[in-house]
Parts: sequence; structure tokens; C-alpha cells
Amino acid sequence: MALLELVDFNYYYGNIHSVKGISLYVDEGEMVTLIGSNGAGKTTTLQSISGLTKRKGIQGKILFNGQEIQNFGGHKVAGLGIAQALEGRRIFSKLSVEENLKMGAYLRRDADGIKADLDMVFRRFPRLLERRTQMGGTLSGGEQQMLAIGRALMQRPKLMLLDEPSLGLAPLIVKEIFVAINDINKDGTTVLFVEQNSKIALSTANRGYVMQTGEIVMSDTCENLLANEDVKKAYLGG
Repeated sequence: MALLELVDFNYYYGNIHSVKGISLYVDEGEMVTLIGSNGAGKTTTLQSISGLTKRKGIQGKILFNGQEIQNFGGHKVAGLGIAQALEGRRIFSKLSVEENLKMGAYLRRDADGIKADLDMVFRRFPRLLERRTQMGGTLSGGEQQMLAIGRALMQRPKLMLLDEPSLGLAPLIVKEIFVAINDINKDGTTVLFVEQNSKIALSTANRGYVMQTGEIVMSDTCENLLANEDVKKAYLGG
């Protein structure tokens, strides 16, 4: 049984059919990417998994550990062990780095575990330790992305969803972020991420889905997708 599965999933913004009957799965321990151009429906898909879209817009099933969650609100989804780092970071600009991270543990009551995970995030992102008392809004874009991922980690998730982790970042910072994502997955967290930089996405993940105008048009191992001529022409500049 897959950790996450979407079965004939549709999403409607009023009369606009933005996600059109897609099916996908993510096995426990995997790292899977969803690539495609702007407006393909990738963010809507992630936010629907997280319980952040309007429930009335959903048709089809979202299953987590075999349980249907398509009618759950965001707080209930988070309680199951799904955490998302949103597109554009969305950190709390007027809270310190440490306060932002502790917000990720809002649903937890294990004080010792929270302290241990805070130390873990600081080890993974040393720059956040250096800026522990600094306000989130004063951080660079790359540091804010580290903070968003660190805040999601503080939830101690079974599944981490990442929406455009490289957006607006310099190439060296992008490389650093994806090294961290790879390490997070190796440490046992299942990862599903949306990414417009298709080359780095397919070079990082195990499997990939290609989305166009609300539909999944291709899925395969990332190795095969990187070698696919249609993918090269459409997304890799080849």
C-alpha cells in the first residue's frame, strides 16, 4: 500500500476544471517530483493534499496510509503527519527564526523531542543557528527557504510536501537546498515536491510525474524521464 495515493483526482475552481482526473502514488521512503509549466495544476494538487483548498472543489480520492483525507481540513491533515513548505516560503516575518521553527511543532506536546528536533534543524541548516534570534522577514530568500523547510521538519512529518523550493534562489543556494532535501529523504522522510527547474528535480528524485494543463501526461523513473526526448524538448532545453 502506498503512503500517499491520488485516485481520479479532480479540482474545480468554480466552473474551471484545473486538475483533470489524475492518479499518482508515493511509496514510503520515496522522493517523487511533479514537474510541468506554470498553470499545470501542480500547486493545486499539493495544496489539496494538505487540506488547503476548498473541499467543495474536490472530486476523487486522496488517501494517506489507506485513509481517505480529501474532506479533511489543514489542521487534521497536519495531525496525520503531512507537512508542507509552501511556494514563496510564507514564513512569519515578525517572528524570530527560533519562533518560526517552534510554530512547526505547534501540534506537538513532547518538549524533549521538540528541543532535539530544533537542534537537528540547526545542525542541518547552520545559517539558521547563526540567525536564531533574527526576525524571519530580515533573512535572505535562501535563508527563508531553509526556514520554511526547517519549520516543516519540526512537525516530524511522515510525508513532506515542497512547492517550488528553488523559486527565486541563486544557483549555489539551490544546490544547497537540494542537498538538504536529499539528506532529509535519506534520513527517512518521504518527499513529494513540485519544481519548475525540471533538470534539478529529475536529478534529485526517484520517480517523476509530468503535468500539462491539469493532466498527468507521463510518469516514469527520473532516469528514464531525463533521457526522454519529449521531456528534453519541453522541459530540459534539449
